[in-house]
Amino acid sequence: MPFIITDPCIETKDSACVDVCPVDCIHPRKDEPEFAETTMLYIHPEECIDCGACVPACPVAAIYESVDATPSSQKDLIEANAIYRNGDAALIAQAEEIVKAHIASHPELMAVPAAERQAAHATH
Repeated sequence: MPFIITDPCIETKDSACVDVCPVDCIHPRKDEPEFAETTMLYIHPEECIDCGACVPACPVAAIYESVDATPSSQKDLIEANAIYRNGDAALIAQAEEIVKAHIASHPELMAVPAAERQAAHATH
């Protein structure tokens, strides 16, 4: 699995990464009905071509280049990225449940502003 979007994206959903993605693998986009319903954005692992354009575009440093690079406090969100499929209500709900469980299990991190959260992961 290539790139992983993690919790600094929660409630931020800045679409700068979507705008630079050459294969449109980051969902939901602002023009998709699921955008308003979801807590964060997701990278479709089979559509992603591993180009890395999204990483520097993310204003809150929410994107990691691999499963191994993802901090241990974010590992549960790997599964959310792996199962999310835009347009599939059941899989969207399943991914969102993982995100909600992540939020509930990390209140100390979720209290940190999104732009500062990546650095906070190193201390937890």
